[in-house]
Amino acid sequence: MTNVPRASDNQPSPAQLRSVFGANLRKLGSSSASISALCRDLGINRTQFNRYLAGESFPRPDVLHRICSFFGVDARILLEPVDEIREEPRSLLSHPYIADYVGAGVTGLSEDDFPSGFYRFSRAAFSEESRFVVGMVYISRKDGMTFLRGFEPKEALAMYDLPTDAASREYRGLVLQQAEGIAALVSRRDAVTTSFNYLSRAGGLANNFWVGYTVRTTPENPSGRRAARLVYEYLGFDTHKVLSAARGSGYRMAKDLVPFHRQQLRVDSTFR
Repeated sequence: MTNVPRASDNQPSPAQLRSVFGANLRKLGSSSASISALCRDLGINRTQFNRYLAGESFPRPDVLHRICSFFGVDARILLEPVDEIREEPRSLLSHPYIADYVGAGVTGLSEDDFPSGFYRFSRAAFSEESRFVVGMVYISRKDGMTFLRGFEPKEALAMYDLPTDAASREYRGLVLQQAEGIAALVSRRDAVTTSFNYLSRAGGLANNFWVGYTVRTTPENPSGRRAARLVYEYLGFDTHKVLSAARGSGYRMAKDLVPFHRQQLRVDSTFR
């Protein structure tokens, strides 16, 4: 097999670029029934296509766009072997521009620091001064990252005449490692709302609790909150605890809160 010149950090020559592109095109088209059939599907002249394969010519920008769209790749096929392009993580947080900044805490959050399983949480309601939201979230891990999933109370959407089906109420988030706790970016479907949560572990005998605050992305409103204290209580996978907490979810008055939750939320003190 002929060695293919690789584009490098130095300025690649036109011959290198053509060679890389030709090798990528052969790889991409290897599963097609025939070169003739592929040319018909792409709408490219067979003779011209053979020149691309041989590294003798570049496609025009519009033809390159057609090729990339057909194979589901991008213009990096002019510079990098297609196998390496496909192996790259496609997460926005792994993008080299922010990977060492925003993305630095995405992987490596240990089970000891924030274990997987169910959590009960309490916070002041954003829309009503006198009530609190009690809910549950599920924390899971995949591909080295930690994720959050939960559902808004039906009443929270009904008061704004929004759908209350499960898909409309569901929210998901990404949990990040922080120096003294964890942070979570959480959104409902289609990112129609987003919140930022910060939590640190309570000390002493209450080490299955995390305390902090949550902030939502809304304009300032004199009659509502944009930030509130937040308490998480780890329930793990205990079915009895999980079902009991689920039955107690929804809007609640301060007197109905779990005592430790009420204490940490400091219900008579304004959050600053």
